[in-house]
Order: sequence, then structure tokens, then C-alpha cells
Amino acid sequence: MKTRAHVYISGRVQGVFFRASTREEAVRLGLSGWVRNMPDGRVEAVFEGEGSVVDEMVSWCRRGSPHSRVEDVVVSKEEYIGEFGDFGVRY
Repeated sequence: MKTRAHVYISGRVQGVFFRASTREEAVRLGLSGWVRNMPDGRVEAVFEGEGSVVDEMVSWCRRGSPHSRVEDVVVSKEEYIGEFGDFGVRY
């Protein structure tokens, strides 16, 4: 079943290629959505796809990119919309 997760990641997640690594992993998993830096230092992302794959991506966010240090991940599961054609980085 398809689902959507809205995720906020905090810690050392900006300036460490977190967005690029997130996009790479999401594309590898076949997810759609986006990721962006927030002014408060967190990273925000939306993932859409098969439920188990979205869960796998959220687990990846808890580990993060090689140079990041994830302190907290807040996840809101939402209804699948299917509004994205691919996965991108927002600026």
C-alpha cells in the first residue's frame, strides 16, 4: 500500500551533503518527493511510495549521511497523494 511520510531531521544535517545523500537514497529506492534545508538548521523531507520502502527511507534518515550526526527524526505519516513525478532537492 502506498503512503507518504513528512519528516523533520535535526542534528548536524546541514553542510554535510545530507540533502544530496537523501536524494540519492530516495532515487535508489524508487521514491518520489523532496528534501530541503530549513532556516532553523533542520532538514525537511516528504517521501511517497510503497509503505515498506518509505519506512526504509525513514530508517535511513535516522542514520543519515556519512558526515551527519542525526539527533532526532520527527515523522508524520500522511495519506498518499501521488503529486510528485520524481525526487528532488528544494532550495
